[in-house]
Parts: sequence; C-alpha cells; structure tokens
Amino acid sequence: MREPTFLVLAALADGAKHGYALIEEIGSITGGRVTLRAGTLYAALDRLAGEGLVRPSGEEVVDGRLRRYYDLTDLGAEILAGQIVLLRTNAAEADRRLRSRRRPGTAPA
Repeated sequence: MREPTFLVLAALADGAKHGYALIEEIGSITGGRVTLRAGTLYAALDRLAGEGLVRPSGEEVVDGRLRRYYDLTDLGAEILAGQIVLLRTNAAEADRRLRSRRRPGTAPA
C-alpha cells in the first residue's frame, strides 16, 4: 500500500471527514512531511470508494461550496489494521537488524 493511501485511511479511522479536513489531518499525522493536493486526494478517494474501502457519508454546502464527507468502511478498517500489523512487523525486523549490526573495527559480540 502506498503511503498516501495509508494516510487517507488512517485519517478516516476516527470518523468521517471532508476533503480539506483530510488534507489537514494528513499534514498533522505526518508532522507536515506530507501535503496532499486536492486533485491527488479526490482521485485517491474515488479509487478507494471503488474498492469499497471508503464511502461518501454526506455532504453540505458551506460558503457556497459543496463539502462532501467520507467515512472508512468496515473493509477499509480491516485493510488498515492489516497494514498496521505489516508495518509494525517490518519495522521491528529492521530495528532488530540495525541493533545487531556490527560497526567496522569492532569485535563481534
């Protein structure tokens, strides 16, 4: 799973959000490291909706602009949970390998 997809699912994990709120939430999750553009976000939301991972969950007009909300489906939550397990497992293995790495010029333990 690509990072933007993971971040969209993660941002929706605690409830429905509209597009701009998702962009802000993803920025918050990543400490500002990732900034999704609206076009990228809406293309991802359309794809994820087509895959059954997210669904539109309402809309409203605010200041003359349509605000569409999206929510995580049960399948989306399952996929996100599986991805979290995978990332944790991979990170733990990378950490184990890094900790066991011998530095040049040092004797084996």
